Amino acid sequence: MTRIFIIPLLFVLCFNIAVLSQTSSNKILPGAYQTNEYFRLLKGKKVGIFANHTSVINHTHLIDTLQKSGIDVVKIFAPEHGFRGMANAGETINNSVDSATGIPVISLYGKKTKPNASDLKNVDILLFDIQDVGVRFYTYISSLEEFMEAAIENDKPLIVLDRPNPNGFYVDGPVLDSSFKSFVGKQSIPVVYGMTIGEYAKMLLGEKLLPWPVIRKVDDQIHLGQLFGFEDKKLNFSLTVIRCQHYTHASHYTLPIPPSPNLPDMASVYWYPSNCLFEGTVVSEGRGTAHPFCIIGHPTFHTQAFRFTPIPNAGAANPKFAYTECGGWNLWQDYSVHPSGPYPGFTLTYLLKAYQQMDDKTNFFIKTHDSFFFNKLAGNDLLMKQIQDGLSEEQIRKTWQKDLASFKKIRKKYLLYSDFE
Repeated sequence: MTRIFIIPLLFVLCFNIAVLSQTSSNKILPGAYQTNEYFRLLKGKKVGIFANHTSVINHTHLIDTLQKSGIDVVKIFAPEHGFRGMANAGETINNSVDSATGIPVISLYGKKTKPNASDLKNVDILLFDIQDVGVRFYTYISSLEEFMEAAIENDKPLIVLDRPNPNGFYVDGPVLDSSFKSFVGKQSIPVVYGMTIGEYAKMLLGEKLLPWPVIRKVDDQIHLGQLFGFEDKKLNFSLTVIRCQHYTHASHYTLPIPPSPNLPDMASVYWYPSNCLFEGTVVSEGRGTAHPFCIIGHPTFHTQAFRFTPIPNAGAANPKFAYTECGGWNLWQDYSVHPSGPYPGFTLTYLLKAYQQMDDKTNFFIKTHDSFFFNKLAGNDLLMKQIQDGLSEEQIRKTWQKDLASFKKIRKKYLLYSDFE
């Protein structure tokens, strides 16, 4: 039976114009489309797949394509927002059974974030196919990391079907301080890291960034150098990345499907790296509006001509200031982003403006249980102090350039596609 994924019509229309403008000769094709490269690795195996609503080939879900080809999918693993991709940000997702196929769906964004031995007992090989957006605090790369750990711990081969990074044409933002690691930032990378999910997986292995107990277990069987070179055929674990076609890091890839409920169009995708930082503040980041992360404001911003009222919706059940009029900025209207640009990049412009305009600055950053979520998003506690001290964006940017340059050198080693510089 073919599974039908119902995506809100408005979301689809926002993406379709740019997709239709691509010619067949230069159209970027994700790794999932290269079926001749990975179907042979799956034949005769029991497959566990990490997937959601973006795991498609054209308009058909990958699981349907696999089953029609006689491939035995025995387990589905689901990330934040769930297998259907419509749950609220941060909402606990429970295990379930896919109604169309009867395949068990194991949530990796609920009681646990990593498959255990029981989950993988009847699985021969693992497959990962998720559309990422290339931002450190977008949790799919954290899910990838823990999925890789499980593959190593349980000695299962892993295939990553690569997908283009819509923010992969630049690298910017503060690099995470390791003392601020969390599920919204597990590695010391910048906010915008300029890698596809396949490249990121290669870096996790190549730089030995997975937790030592995981690596140690494998090291009991085989020398580390052999592990990362995959030279010993006795070891079942391996990482295979199926590359995209016609993609480079100079590409500006238009997503065919919204990756999550609050990234409904490319403008939201481009503004997300900068304006997700507002989630750690009392300022609305636009959830509960038609243009999350493009509309920002607060009820006390009376001098702002633009007004908006957040309303609970399918992707934002409890938005800040629900049913309360706010003043602020409409970046979707004032800085409309088209496939040909302009692209906002990573900027602190509106964060600094909002802080300056806030009357009650002492409560601008939200504190919960003696910690600030803003610091987890920023990856340090320095940025908050810099904002409070009145530093300019230029002054703040200078403080992260050294770490940014160091990361760029590491990043270069793992690129599978031509770079933007």
